[in-house]
Amino acid sequence: MPEQPRSTLITGIGELTTNDEGLGRMRDAALVVEGDAITWVGRASDAPAADARIDVEGRAVLPGWVDSHTHLVFAGDRTAEFEARMAGQAYAAGGIGVTVAATRAASDEALTANLDRLADEMLRGGTTAFETKTGYGLTVADELRSARIAATRADAVTFLGAHLVPEGEDADAYVDLVTGAMLDAVAPHVDAVDVFCERGAFDEAQSRRVLEAARAAGLALRVHGNQLGPGPGVRLAVELGAASVDHVAFLDDDEVRMLADTWQGGSGAAGGRGTVATVLPACDLSTRMPLAPARRLLDAGAVVAIATNCNPGTSYTTSMAFCVATAVLQMGLTLEEAVRAATLGGAIALGRDEAGTAGAGAAQAGTARLPLGRIRPGSRADLQVLEAPSITHLAYRPGVPLVHAVWRAGERLV
Repeated sequence: MPEQPRSTLITGIGELTTNDEGLGRMRDAALVVEGDAITWVGRASDAPAADARIDVEGRAVLPGWVDSHTHLVFAGDRTAEFEARMAGQAYAAGGIGVTVAATRAASDEALTANLDRLADEMLRGGTTAFETKTGYGLTVADELRSARIAATRADAVTFLGAHLVPEGEDADAYVDLVTGAMLDAVAPHVDAVDVFCERGAFDEAQSRRVLEAARAAGLALRVHGNQLGPGPGVRLAVELGAASVDHVAFLDDDEVRMLADTWQGGSGAAGGRGTVATVLPACDLSTRMPLAPARRLLDAGAVVAIATNCNPGTSYTTSMAFCVATAVLQMGLTLEEAVRAATLGGAIALGRDEAGTAGAGAAQAGTARLPLGRIRPGSRADLQVLEAPSITHLAYRPGVPLVHAVWRAGERLV
């Protein structure tokens, strides 16, 4: 087998989107990859020598998508529910139970095969890092196996035992299970804990119990909040220093300001980090809910991430490009803002925008990790090359597959 080159120069880049304040959006650019990292970025005319050279012939290069909110460990589908919504039936969280029944009945092999299928689909679409959640098992054994299966592919794994109260169970007794035996079982395999703080799922007091138990276990906090209407999700997430609050379709001015304030003057969560507002435009469209106010959030100074929320009920897509195009065409973001939210925004939501060590449950547990979401020296070499001269084409040509090549951790995979 031929030896891999130690360094590769990628040159002829017509437009390079770096998400780096110092480098910006560059023309006629080049970069060098060594191993799994980027080691040099600059003008093509200044490029250093390398062991190998690839000319992308004027195409645009940007970071790989970082999809920070997905639900990929599941079985079955919910096409009947989707069709009913398109005919005018309102979305209710209870549909999750259909997927729970199918997931419990599926074998480990079937769940793994479905996860691999979707992860491969994501990669072909330019997604080089993703989070996924448990939440379709809702028993100790099924949540544990979901976490173990998720960790075989995901960059981050989130425990979502508090997704729905199983049919026939008492809500408070189920929260006892989630915060006790279930959390104890999955904790070694996950990075974070999420809760669906919404009518039809878990109320404020129940959600608080889940998040406080997660914090006591040393895990990051996430919240599904303000999806179906006004509610306590955003306020609870900010109060407890959650890494992200996701959906956020229904926000008042105080909640927008609250999310922005977590990033001002180090007043946010531990380490001075705030709470990311993660918007899920494909889900908003599929459930026929108002689009999340991403423009208002950015204008206020909040950090915004864009994610797919890929799941079989309310957002069965792996296409970050579709979500980016929707953010530009319907949510009022610029191309640069949308790309940043779908790359660096997701990395910030996962705590992967800075160097460190992998979380307990990730597939890379115990190993050094490189930052995601930027193209600059020291970042993980996660790149996508578009069959287009600029990122503008992501919204200018919506729905058109534009991925020409993808590198993940320095290895070309597409």
